[in-house]
Amino acid sequence: MTLLNDYAPLLLRICLVVLFPFSGLDKIVNWRAAMKQAGEGILAPVAPAMLVLGMIVEIVTPVCIVLGWYDRLAAFLLAGFCAVTAVLYHQFWRYPDFWRFKEGEGLEHFWEFLKNFGLVGGLGLVVLAPRTLPATNFLQHPLSSTQVSGPQAGDVVPRAP
Repeated sequence: MTLLNDYAPLLLRICLVVLFPFSGLDKIVNWRAAMKQAGEGILAPVAPAMLVLGMIVEIVTPVCIVLGWYDRLAAFLLAGFCAVTAVLYHQFWRYPDFWRFKEGEGLEHFWEFLKNFGLVGGLGLVVLAPRTLPATNFLQHPLSSTQVSGPQAGDVVPRAP
């Protein structure tokens, strides 16, 4: 069980950020398509700079998070990147088909928007709760919960008998 306790946090961090370096590399390999997408909307004049900054964030911050090197700052920056990307590039509310709850571009952007904010939540836990309980704690008490707010936020609450 020591092996599980020692490496579970690392494995979870890898799972949380694994898509970002691939996304950054995709922007490099498919520069024209990335520029087209980045140039949509009100930020078209600064699209090249935003794209380069985005690639740096997507490639550098996951490495920092996995290695534990300025990981909380890196998670904060990556969470901000995810939130900004969701709001700027996944505006599902602008697609008429979304409001009819029909399959289409609006629904695709809706799921991407939610996915980005799901990542914001996971990255926020790296920022605010960088220490994890041993994985064996969960195995021993699978029905316990954690306080989610207040002065005891993060404390494990045993299940009532």
